[in-house]
Amino acid sequence: MIAIIDYGMGNLRSVQKALEKVGAQTVITQDPAEIKKAQKIVLPGVGAMQPAMDKLKSLNLISVIEESVRQGKPFLGICLGLQLLFEKSSEGGDVAGLGILSGTVERFQSLKVPHMGWNQLQLANSNCPLFSGVENAANVYFCHSYYVRPTDKAITATTTDYGVEFVSSIQKKNIFGVQFHPEKSQSIGLKILENFVKLPEGQTL
Repeated sequence: MIAIIDYGMGNLRSVQKALEKVGAQTVITQDPAEIKKAQKIVLPGVGAMQPAMDKLKSLNLISVIEESVRQGKPFLGICLGLQLLFEKSSEGGDVAGLGILSGTVERFQSLKVPHMGWNQLQLANSNCPLFSGVENAANVYFCHSYYVRPTDKAITATTTDYGVEFVSSIQKKNIFGVQFHPEKSQSIGLKILENFVKLPEGQTL
């Protein structure tokens, strides 16, 4: 069972439909007990960091997210869900994130924002299981104005060029995050989600 965390900021149904298309059992939930029972966790998101963090706090979901990560459950952050994993965002001033990963979230400078549409993934970590069977320079769908800057560059799984080279996905053990929308990325996105569904459960990778 994969728990898709519902905190009111994401296209949850399209994420659910894409996961179910590749064979996953899913539940959309904001119930901490249900999230604790799940074998894998997906944190989608569209919007800004501060209201997202406020909503997660009000629903008492921060501690259950932290606990799930510590337990080694495969965890996937999508778009804003990736950004929330980091320490802080410059969006609206310095806004604190979950701080599960070290680094910041920064706005694109001197570029048209949002970065919207199809763009290429450059594979930085050939061993990342999320991209097994995905060719270098595969195209996926983006919609964002901010991007993550990890302190530890070794967690970079892919990069993408949008005037600057930015980190478009990460992996640290059982923690995965993608800046793009796999649920909108057709066959490539479905392959990435299928790889996540097939990951070993409940262990640190």
